[in-house]
Amino acid sequence: MAEQTSAPRKRILSGIQPTGTPTLGNYVGAVRNWAALQADHDCLYMVADLHTLTVRNEPAVLRRRTREMAALLLAAGIDPKEHVVFVQSHVPAHTQLSWVLGCYTQFGELSRMTQFKDKSAKHPDNINGGLFTYPVLMAADILIYNADLVPVGQDQTQHVELARDIAGRFNSIYGPTLTVPEGYTLALGAKIQSLAEPTKKMSKSDPNANSFVLMTDDKDTIVRKFKRAVTDSDGQVRFDKEAKPGVSNLMTIYSVFTGKDMAAIEAEFAGRGYGDFKLAVAEVTADGLAPIQAEYARILADKRYVDGVLADGAARAARIADRTVRKVYRKVGLLQLEA
Repeated sequence: MAEQTSAPRKRILSGIQPTGTPTLGNYVGAVRNWAALQADHDCLYMVADLHTLTVRNEPAVLRRRTREMAALLLAAGIDPKEHVVFVQSHVPAHTQLSWVLGCYTQFGELSRMTQFKDKSAKHPDNINGGLFTYPVLMAADILIYNADLVPVGQDQTQHVELARDIAGRFNSIYGPTLTVPEGYTLALGAKIQSLAEPTKKMSKSDPNANSFVLMTDDKDTIVRKFKRAVTDSDGQVRFDKEAKPGVSNLMTIYSVFTGKDMAAIEAEFAGRGYGDFKLAVAEVTADGLAPIQAEYARILADKRYVDGVLADGAARAARIADRTVRKVYRKVGLLQLEA
């Protein structure tokens, strides 16, 4: 009897910018799921520092936040021995491939990118070339590792589609070279909304600090923010995104940390006021984040360990990335010298 061989594990590339402490929305929609993906996939987790350069940064702050973000990913449960944790700028091949792929990307494709339009409106005094072309760098981030899957928020699906288009275009000219990736989002918790304006996505750039919860917020801060969360005058805990966006957002958060479905949550809080409900959501959130916060403080205190993980991750990532660049260079006709 022939032995059964299991299908090869799919490769996943995920990235997050070190633009400050992730919010609860970032955790629920991305980081939390990244840790869960490790069991069944080969994962590369990237701190995307190059992407932050489209806006002006304080250099010392960017360096500090980059290390902090790496520590937070490790604290959230990502295993750097089994998977690859690295900083984007530590693997120069990303920018090498980005230039080549930019030559196979149409101006019209980039001009239609929603985030380019949004960020141009927010930063009219700094509409730079990087802001326009960074979707090509994002495509390079994905394609350089032959990633099969890319976990994305709902606002990033357009960029994955562009990566697919670029890969398909390149392959149609030169033959099979780049893996055409697939993006996916989780239906529940993929997009946590603002506590102050529940029709908007939760964002740490919101000027209203009560609109978001940071992964490092202490329990008192979390309780205070949830107590101020916008609900409605109906008084019933019932899931209805259209009619009750604020309550539905809180129910989604409660479901994430308790595992209860919406019907069970509605039954649990039937006849109880929003005050009880908000406090319960705050408490399960604080309790869920507490172990991560403790581990984060422990890891961040050991700078040598964090930097060692990043050095090892960069070396492992580069072995894959450099092979892809050499293959692409050969396909397009760039002369390469034998080592």
